[in-house]
Amino acid sequence: MTDEKRRYTKKARAEQEEETRRRITESAVELHGTVGPGRTSISAVAERAGVRRSTVYRHFPDEMALFAACSSHWNERNVPPDPEAWVVIGDPKERALRALGELYAYYRRTERMLANLLRDEPTVPAVRQFFRPYHEYLAAARELLVAGSGLRGKARRRALAAAGHAVALSTWQSLSEQGLSDREAAELMTALIMSECGSQPRPTTRSARR
Repeated sequence: MTDEKRRYTKKARAEQEEETRRRITESAVELHGTVGPGRTSISAVAERAGVRRSTVYRHFPDEMALFAACSSHWNERNVPPDPEAWVVIGDPKERALRALGELYAYYRRTERMLANLLRDEPTVPAVRQFFRPYHEYLAAARELLVAGSGLRGKARRRALAAAGHAVALSTWQSLSEQGLSDREAAELMTALIMSECGSQPRPTTRSARR
């Protein structure tokens, strides 16, 4: 065998291995989005990808390795809204409307996968590890929605609670199921946040304490 033919054979083999890895990853992603990670077995992944279980393990020696590949693959194709675009909006109401409108549109595209991940997170270690950035993202969004309010103490806790409720997937699901469009849902939750951010704690009067 000539050197050129060896190089060609080696390249073809590498491309075939990469294609097999991609097929396994995409098969796992599809199953995670339909039945969820907790109900996805290696056998099911192998069957969907058209390979043997041993082939799956050759590319991904454990659940963490497979889930890491799945997470990277899915995240590259489902990038959430960029909070940096919200930071520059000075008006709090406009900022909240923009942020929630974009977030709810993202939820509409990704609801099934995110719902499965949230459901399986308590019982699947890989989900707990690789889904952490999602919770950090929502925590940052919550803070951004009340930024500049100047609230402290109980008033700030109430405002953060309203913002946290607004950015939750379950909130969007509930409002959507009740017939609201993404825009209407964003307007409603913005009104809730603004009502809390605009309110200041009232002083306790002698009569109020009686």
